Order: sequence, then structure tokens, then C-alpha cells
Amino acid sequence: MGKIKQLFIEKALHKADIVKKLKSDFSDVVIGEVTIGHVLSGMKGVVSLLTCTSKLDPDEGIRFRGYTIPELRELLPKISPDDEPLPEGLFYLMLMDELPSPEDVQYIQNEWIKRAHVPKHVFDVIDSLPPETHPMNQFVTGIVSMAGSSRFMKAYEAGVAKKDYWDSTYEGVMDLISRIPRIAAYVYRHAYHQGHHIEPDSDLDWAGNLAHMMGFDQDEVKKFFRLYLTIHADHEGGNVSAHATHLVGSALASPYQAYAAGMLGLAGPLHGLANQEVIKWIFEMMHDLGTNEPKKEQIADHVRKTLSEGRVVPGYGHAVLRKTDPRYTAQREFCLKYFPDDPLFQVVSRIYEVVPSILGSVGKIKNPWPNVDAHSGAILVHYGIREYEFYTVLFAVSRALGVLAQLIWDRVYGLPIERPKSQNTRWFIEKAGLDSPIKF
Repeated sequence: MGKIKQLFIEKALHKADIVKKLKSDFSDVVIGEVTIGHVLSGMKGVVSLLTCTSKLDPDEGIRFRGYTIPELRELLPKISPDDEPLPEGLFYLMLMDELPSPEDVQYIQNEWIKRAHVPKHVFDVIDSLPPETHPMNQFVTGIVSMAGSSRFMKAYEAGVAKKDYWDSTYEGVMDLISRIPRIAAYVYRHAYHQGHHIEPDSDLDWAGNLAHMMGFDQDEVKKFFRLYLTIHADHEGGNVSAHATHLVGSALASPYQAYAAGMLGLAGPLHGLANQEVIKWIFEMMHDLGTNEPKKEQIADHVRKTLSEGRVVPGYGHAVLRKTDPRYTAQREFCLKYFPDDPLFQVVSRIYEVVPSILGSVGKIKNPWPNVDAHSGAILVHYGIREYEFYTVLFAVSRALGVLAQLIWDRVYGLPIERPKSQNTRWFIEKAGLDSPIKF
């Protein structure tokens, strides 16, 4: 058994015993009350999931195992003091519930390099798709095509005991994460570079290798990819991609199937696809205004026009956060460090100065501040990655770290298949005390 795996299970078995005790001895403890409003508004704010990898703090933003993004940019191992955190370190933290040493990160990195071979049939499947197929559809197709190599399904079919499900899940998750950058880069080159692919470099880290295989070998781009893949990695358990991965995984689907399901959720316009919507909206605004350097007054007029048309301003607002998303701030700090005079960054900065006050005056918007999607596209455009339909694939690469670390914990805890109760409309009408001649 590998070093990290041995350390993990020693820690995990103790926590699994705690969860078992909670289930056996404290099942009757009331933790909340569900209302009709909760059910009909998407169960927002209702505690109904066990997720240990991250937690949303309304003021501090995402906390990974208790650590804020500013703390992690200081504490996680880096290639050099001037670099950004290595995503391998964040995965270790989410899995192990402790900060990694540089040696721990190197171990994870070596494991992923060893496991990164992608079967040829996966590339054949992607090549069979028209290049104009949306990159997220190509990406998920590639992921699903690898499901036949699932170590978990092979162990399950061989009759492995339930208490050992975590073992083959761990192995499968490590295999899958190691291959994901290769799949993503292959999709990028298939969609936008006539299938002229770039082989991986085993001397590079996980994020740096993704940049390299996409065709971007500048050190600065690799630094940004390390930051990007760290800050997008998880967002507690209730968002669509995390919840869908957990839900499908609860049916004992393989990590490949569960992750693919989550990423199909990420592809929705109300979730991960929002990052491409932001940059489209900015380009649309500059086109409509006839300038690449709009003034704040012009931006304000365009924002009001967007709202008057019944549309949202993409990248602004969040269900939980009550201040500027720290992930936005981290990216802003990156821009200020490396290219403060970039014209598109200047536009994003002026939007930041204008939008919150306008949205705040609307009254119904509790959080008018920017989220992570409001910034990332501008940085990618700066480095020449202008194919904004691909941005959600980058998000998916990062999100694998959190949802798949949690999938291992789901199996350690022995969580059952998720199966909430539903009711028809008549039931809700009766609960509300309404009279209706309509039968449902």
C-alpha cells in the first residue's frame, strides 16, 4: 500500500466510526426544518449533505478544510516562493485534512505521472466527434469512454466487501485525476488546432503540464494555471457539480461515471458555463459601445440596459457570499502583479467599480459582488486563450480535485444511495391549507 493511501486510511477509519455512531445513536436529533419555500426554491440553505472537503463562509468565501484562499496561497507548497500553490497540495489537504509537506506534494505528483497513460480508444472516441462539438461535451465523452478501466467496478464485480469500497475508489480516483489534463488538452487541440496534439512532459507538475499540452509553455501561464486549478477545485457539496457527483456516486457508479455526471451539471449556464458567459457579455458590451476602452459611465449604461432586458449581469452575485469572492480577489491580485496595464483587465476593473452599486440599488439582490467567473476569462484572453467555450473545461479539470476527494470519503463513510422523498402538487396545496378543485 502506498504511503499516502496508508496514512489516509489510518485517519479515515476513525472518522468513519464517528459517522457510524452519529447514524446509530443520534439519528433522531433534529437539525433543521424544511418549509414549502425551501423545497420550491431549490432547497437553498437546507443542510442535507455530508461534505468534508470545503465549506462556504459568507464573509471569507470558500474554506478548504478550514483554510481560506489567502492562507493557502501562503501555506501550500510551491515550485518557488514567487509561484502559486500547486493543486496537488490542495488535493492532499482535502483528502487528508492536513497541510502537505513538499515531499507529500511530490509523492502525489509522482503518482499522477505514473498513472497518466490514456488508452488510445479514448482519443479515437474524441476524434470521432466533429471539432465544433462543444468542448464540454467532448470532454465528458472522453471521460465516460474510460469507464471500462474502472478499478472500482472490477473490484465490485469480484465481490469486494462494502467496508473496502474506499480502496478501489481511491485507486480509481487517482487514475482518473492523473488523466484529466491529458483529456482536456486533447479536446482543446482537437477543437481549435486541427488535431495537432502535444505530448505530455513528465517533468512538469499537473497544472503546468496542462498548459504545456494546450500549447502554452510560458512560465507565467503555468503560474496562472496553478492558481486557477487551485481556487476552482471545490465549493462545498450543494452546488450542482459536487452534488451530482455525490448523487451518482451514491448508486455505486464508478468514479468516471460519477465525475462525468457532475461535469454535465457544470456545463449548465447557471453553473460552470457562466465563465464563458462573462467574457461573451464583456465582448458584446464593447461591440455595442464601439470601443475596447469603455468609460465607467458607458459601462453603467450597458449594465442598466442588460437589466432592463430581463437579463443578469454574468459573474455578479452569489447564493451564499456577502462580499467580493476571494477567488475573484486572488485573480485580481495576479493581474496587478503581472499585467496591470492590460486593456481588458482595466475594463474588468471598471466593471467592478460600477456593477455592485447598480445591483445593490435594485433591492432584491442580496450580494451584488463579483464571483470567481467575473475575472478568469480576462486572464485567459490575455494569454491568448480566446476560445471561451473551452473555459468550462478548465473549470472541470479543477473541480475534479474536490468532488473526487469527497467521493473517496463517501465510500469511507459508507454513505447510502441518496433517495429524498417527493410529493405531488396536491400534497403541497393541502399542506398550505389551500382549497383547489383540481386533482393532481
